[in-house]
Amino acid sequence: MDLFAHREAQLTEQNAPLAARMRPRTIEEYVGQDHIMAPGRLLRRAIEADRLTSLIFYGPPGTGKTTLAEVIARRTEAHFEALNAVLAGVKDLREAIAGARQRLGQFGQRTVLFIDEVHRFNKAQQDALLPWVERGTVILIGATTENPYFEVNKALVSRSRIFQLETLEQHHLSTILQRALEDPVRGYGKLDVFVEDDAREHLVDIANGDARSLLGALELAVETTRPDEHGVIRVDLNVAEESIQRRAVLYDKEGDAHFDIISAYIKSMRGSDPDAALYWLARMVYAGEDPRFIFRRLIIFASEDVGLAAPEAIGITVSLASAYDRVGMPEGRYHLSQATLYLATAPKSNSTMGFFDALASVASEQEGNVPVHLKDGNRDSEGFGHGKGYLYPHAYRDHWVAQQYLPDGLQGRLFYTPSQQGHEAGIHDQVMRRRDAQLAAMVERDAMGAGPVFVEVLTNSPDDPALEQWMARTVGDAGARLGEQRDRLFALAAPARHHLVLDLRARTGLMLWEALRSVPEGGVWARCEDKKRAADLGKRAERLPKLRQPVLFDSALDALPARLDEVAPEIMFDLIIGQNALVGHAEIEDLFAALAAKLRAGGKIVLVEALPSHAQRLVGLRDDWGLSGVLVSKWREAEEAIYTDASDPMLSITEQRLTDALARAGLEARADLLEQIGKRAIPSSQLDRWWTSSTERGERASYRDRLAASLSEEELDQVEAAMRKHLSDEVVSWSNTSVLICGEKA
Repeated sequence: MDLFAHREAQLTEQNAPLAARMRPRTIEEYVGQDHIMAPGRLLRRAIEADRLTSLIFYGPPGTGKTTLAEVIARRTEAHFEALNAVLAGVKDLREAIAGARQRLGQFGQRTVLFIDEVHRFNKAQQDALLPWVERGTVILIGATTENPYFEVNKALVSRSRIFQLETLEQHHLSTILQRALEDPVRGYGKLDVFVEDDAREHLVDIANGDARSLLGALELAVETTRPDEHGVIRVDLNVAEESIQRRAVLYDKEGDAHFDIISAYIKSMRGSDPDAALYWLARMVYAGEDPRFIFRRLIIFASEDVGLAAPEAIGITVSLASAYDRVGMPEGRYHLSQATLYLATAPKSNSTMGFFDALASVASEQEGNVPVHLKDGNRDSEGFGHGKGYLYPHAYRDHWVAQQYLPDGLQGRLFYTPSQQGHEAGIHDQVMRRRDAQLAAMVERDAMGAGPVFVEVLTNSPDDPALEQWMARTVGDAGARLGEQRDRLFALAAPARHHLVLDLRARTGLMLWEALRSVPEGGVWARCEDKKRAADLGKRAERLPKLRQPVLFDSALDALPARLDEVAPEIMFDLIIGQNALVGHAEIEDLFAALAAKLRAGGKIVLVEALPSHAQRLVGLRDDWGLSGVLVSKWREAEEAIYTDASDPMLSITEQRLTDALARAGLEARADLLEQIGKRAIPSSQLDRWWTSSTERGERASYRDRLAASLSEEELDQVEAAMRKHLSDEVVSWSNTSVLICGEKA
């Protein structure tokens, strides 16, 4: 760079907008996107280790896609080349590829090629990239606001890890705003700026998750406000409102939000939910969707989803569409609202004013995300989980089922109030009953944790068939009973692909390998009981790519909190799992308290633990032992006394104690008993262990030793003879009882 170019760069940076000046330059400065950038996440580990593969960042404007690419550029030792698909053409691509080939051939240096707005490249331009990405000549990082599964070459997508960036939360925006006020070089740290609390809240709320919008409004407020007599630039609520007069609604008529919202609109009407239908209609109208497009969908809906149940629906809808063509906007919104309400409730309704309540909500409140199960799953259900969990109303009695249609933050809000007039009086009670049923279903699900909670998939990776086959074989080695426990545990844990997981007892690897399969963009830490076990599992894990390998460490359970500070000092886990992890551990209350401190908000501890007090009673293995009824009764009482011995530490683990310990650790606890009945062979060697006294060897008392407290020697001999006669080398029905416990952090 020559002197003039350097001076130009300096002036450009000094005169750049605040949003550009405040871009984070390091991983530590980066705010938000904890699902991919928190310590321990796959992407962060890859950046820190400089082991990048091709990536695509997908998300709304202002969420940090370009910023994240610039952070990578400063961190990687590879050459970083940046293009903008809006400005670049094939010639620029060829020059970038030629430079990458030269650096790789002459110096062995990799090239990271960042393409902003990659979806703007046409098919030919995207195809031109493919061979160089496949050969490893360049590592592609693409940024796009459009769904990559729809807008980006499928071959590029299949060879890239997809990371979806979420709209920033309000606390993230608050952090960004505060940094801008305090930074003396890039922000306003050298000025005496005071932003009042209500002004700060307004800026953060109306920015609607867009950091660029927030910083732009702050810059306008500061630069246009004169200092008072004390030299203080005071930003009050009036100034804030003038600086950010209208929230930017995320809606591209040809983009992902368009498909998701129209999908939610149709599904809400199909589910006979007029409140949700009005809300999604308001979202579209407020964002500038063509009402004729909406009416086309309504006309289709009248035949597709109402049909002969209300044959007049098609005529009424067409009439309302025709009325809109004559009237136009803004009065035409009444016709849209009326058609929507009619089709959602079947009878014609004239309560169109409810639409404006929904419109006011959109204009004045933080937008709620489309619930994942309402999103359009036709294009990307496999990639992002869109549409997963949607209950198809036509499959249920009366063609209706209680499920969520409004965003999480608007559950229970009413936009439509049916009157007692005319035809509407006939639907009044039906609408009210369905509202009550939906609200009850949502409350019960939240309180009991019984219903499914569907979380959007925010990251994705190319398939690795060899890896999947190896892991499937590894996991498949488990027995049916243990496999059922694993499946039940993971169903309750519901890990997301980017989660960080701690396995409290990696013995056979049953839970470990399943966790690795479930969190390909996250990470797994696993406690082994000794160094040998850790080494054995480590050898098996060597077949995995280095970034996918679990962190294995040995530790006693009582030393686990201190050990975690060594092996995972900055890690906050999303899930802590274990199978029979508490065996022989007395201080579970202290352990749960320490583990809760390592959980993220919303994180879970999910364990499946055997309950020795519910163990199979040997006397119950047969109905007829060939013994007297009196002796069998004494035997039964003697055996039951074994499992009620309060002095035995093995019997201290109970369902109640576990849930109480989780609650004392500040977790919302619940438990389910898991009784499994299977077949088990009783070899002669097992009978020998039961009936040989072990007290002399300093071991736990044997079955005979324990029965001796209640039975005479003669009675013991009779019971032993009966068991050897009827059980030796026999296959019997055997009951195993475990407890599946879950503690969730608020």
